Amino acid sequence: MKHTRFEAVRRRLESFDPGTGWKLWAYEFLLFGFKQAWACLFGALLLALLLATHFLYPADAALHRYDFLTLAALAIQLALLAFRLETLREASVILIFHVVGTVMELFKTAAGSWIYPEESLLHIGAVPLFSGFMYAAVGSYIARVWRIFDFRFSHYPPRWATWLLAAGIYINFFAHHWTMDLRYALFAMTGVLFWRTRVHFRNWQVHRWMPLLVGFALVALFIWFAENIATFANAWHYPGQEDGWEMVGLAKLGSWYLLMLISFVLVSLVQPVRPADPR
Repeated sequence: MKHTRFEAVRRRLESFDPGTGWKLWAYEFLLFGFKQAWACLFGALLLALLLATHFLYPADAALHRYDFLTLAALAIQLALLAFRLETLREASVILIFHVVGTVMELFKTAAGSWIYPEESLLHIGAVPLFSGFMYAAVGSYIARVWRIFDFRFSHYPPRWATWLLAAGIYINFFAHHWTMDLRYALFAMTGVLFWRTRVHFRNWQVHRWMPLLVGFALVALFIWFAENIATFANAWHYPGQEDGWEMVGLAKLGSWYLLMLISFVLVSLVQPVRPADPR
């Protein structure tokens, strides 16, 4: 696999020895922040575009704002590949998520779960094409952080079970409109499958670990923060936000937790699920 330009920088930073004590702590803290920022690059650029166009995009522009966002997101993706800031494997994850997300968007907007209030030419049904890139940003982050922190796993559940769980979650996002909402059963199944699973990640030179369920919750929380920024920037509206922005309810954390789990399982198809090194 051809490495990104970031790979050489990361290796130099990981080989640097800052010493011991507070210097080591401070260095690891800054290195962790740098790696996380790099993993968030695609999503951060997209959020910056949403905010910038919300405040600065001309209301009388010949190109609709949503169409500009679609073209800008595509340009960012091409630039990341052209300058080797992203691998083709990571780009393939973004494409998968764009398709998966757009299909769900088509259904959810038709069901009235949320709306896109502005006009666009580049859309399918009521869904502007830039929306798929917002789902892709989640997949991009997980794929990047998996590689950058050299994820290893202990007590990882059978792969087939994780695929079935992800399929059940995806189906429930559609089916609960007609049948019983099974999200609580899906939460329970997630706990049963992953309660012993630890993700081992290398920030500097050694692997540390955390319960994978905690990692899922942290990612879902930050997606919820990003969602609040996006709705503030008028990217879409939930019912109740038509007359003025208000924070997205905490109940959405559960939805993002489940959707993020789908993202994790999809990324596991292109990133290796390596066992943790025995100690």
